[in-house]
Amino acid sequence: MKPTDISHPDYFHKVVDCQWACPAHTPVPEYIRLIAAGRYDDAYMVNWKSNVFPGILGRTCDRPCEPACRRGRVEEGNVEMRKPTEHGEPKPEPVAICRLKRVAADNKSAGGVKPRMPKAPAKTNGKKIACIGAGPASLTVARDLAPLGYHVTVFEADPKPGGFMRTQVPRFRLPEEVIDEECNYILDIGNIDYKGGHRIDSLKQLMGQGYDAIFVGTGAPRGRDLDIPGRKEAAANIHIGIDWLNSVSFEHINKIGKRVIILGGGNTAMDCCRSSKRLGGEDVKVIVRSGYEEMKASPWEKEDAVEEGIPILNYLVPKEFKHESGKLVGMTFEKVKAVYDAKGRRDLVPTGEPDHFYPADDVLVAIGQENAFPWIERDIGFEWDKWGMPKVDTVTMQSNLPNVFFGGDAAFGPKNIIWAVAHGHDAAVSIDKFLNGENVKERPDPLVNLVSQKMGIHEWSYDNDISEQLRNRVSWKDKKITLKDIKVEVELGFDQKSGFAEAQRCLNCDVQTVFADKLCIECDACVDICPMDCITFTPNADEKELRENLSAPSLNPKTQDLYISPELKMTGRIMAKDEDVCLHCGLCAERCPTGAWDMQKYLIEMTHAGPACRTKSPSAPQRKAA
Repeated sequence: MKPTDISHPDYFHKVVDCQWACPAHTPVPEYIRLIAAGRYDDAYMVNWKSNVFPGILGRTCDRPCEPACRRGRVEEGNVEMRKPTEHGEPKPEPVAICRLKRVAADNKSAGGVKPRMPKAPAKTNGKKIACIGAGPASLTVARDLAPLGYHVTVFEADPKPGGFMRTQVPRFRLPEEVIDEECNYILDIGNIDYKGGHRIDSLKQLMGQGYDAIFVGTGAPRGRDLDIPGRKEAAANIHIGIDWLNSVSFEHINKIGKRVIILGGGNTAMDCCRSSKRLGGEDVKVIVRSGYEEMKASPWEKEDAVEEGIPILNYLVPKEFKHESGKLVGMTFEKVKAVYDAKGRRDLVPTGEPDHFYPADDVLVAIGQENAFPWIERDIGFEWDKWGMPKVDTVTMQSNLPNVFFGGDAAFGPKNIIWAVAHGHDAAVSIDKFLNGENVKERPDPLVNLVSQKMGIHEWSYDNDISEQLRNRVSWKDKKITLKDIKVEVELGFDQKSGFAEAQRCLNCDVQTVFADKLCIECDACVDICPMDCITFTPNADEKELRENLSAPSLNPKTQDLYISPELKMTGRIMAKDEDVCLHCGLCAERCPTGAWDMQKYLIEMTHAGPACRTKSPSAPQRKAA
């Protein structure tokens, strides 16, 4: 294998699994260390720069960082951590990264972060931006561009900003005051004109109003319907899930029937069933055509619904809405099973059982969402794909009309808040480059810095002690209270003590093990002391053979890279380190007699809109978008 190019920005970035997996590339270990140090304001601002909504995402994020977290893999391979307890064998689990984000938001000092927010210059640069929709993507664009002197106008059909964060996420998961606070941080930057209750009905008309660039962040506002027998006759008691949640959010709906069926297996369905339970539903059930594991809802969302006594019934395909004289009485379903072909493709096959009937007073249809662009005229030159979506560059977020950009669900269909934020950052870079006469496809690499953490021979500037504590549990408010009031938040979050304990579980993956081959005397001291057997000195070979020859064979090349040194001067062997299982404990660097190993904190500055993203400014080498 060739020696690893550790100068490439992506190499050590990928080693920080959580940050690599986060669409906004939030520096997770950095803010977790700040939480452990009690520096909550600093931890909040580290988050705010990347993901924009720490308090909101600390409650609602889909957590792509957590499945990537190295902690779960380490616990899985540690026999001591898997010893059965009185509650059974503990399950290997990642650091509670999402909930630690909330710790920073909940414990920041009053007024401590507001003065640290950027402020727009008193004089604008003369360029005007229109953002359609006030969801996370549009607000991120406004947050990034207003401090640069752009005047941003945000148009929103609803009175208050937030988009689906406000209208579709129930208050028992996300209190309104948290949404207000974090949206206002952005609107208070300056140079942002918020026009609530202002629906855009014509893009052509807006394009004629002198805006230099337009960003479309309207989300996926239309829920899919279910056209089966009885739908029209029983329409009064059949509701589209996202529309129903919207009406609940704005208090247009405050009750529901006692017997409620929710159709669908996504997060919207989980919000619908838990909301129904609080608005009078006594017999509430979720019915899904797929298996439990195949449901699109996040695992914790399913678990929370089950915890509140809501059954989830699987492998049932809707056949008919049953009604009597136009009034809904229930639904019939066909029982199916999953059958897989040789390529692993699934087909749902009827089992032959009699149809299942479930009584219902109301049905909520939450089987997916679609984009709706009736307000974008078809004669203004837009290119559309076969699904009726505008053609958008996946890196620049630019449409075929050069001054029109898309982001969030409006760009590529329904996803989640953190992806919308990432789209907003990317679109802001493109808008800034476009309005400065630059090629939006030329994207600068992030800026990277490695800083040694050595304080002495055996002392580091970070806490490298590996906590063996299992994942901490977040307590809930009493169900006797929460199930009676839809506005009472269920999760209480970590207090400072449990937040510190959870932060100590982080393995500091951003403090990298950096190897200087010219200093190595091949004494194997690092090999002897490594607790994970992840360092091997061996003759070079192709990757497959080399992975098999490691001290602990690495058979999953998709998980992490191998760190390969140049040939060593004494024996011609190479040093190979498996990044997948390294604890970043620093013992190799402590033991090394020549300083060939060092622990260096990896800082990566992602490209955001501004002078650093432009080719005419001194920055990292340019790379072209796909």
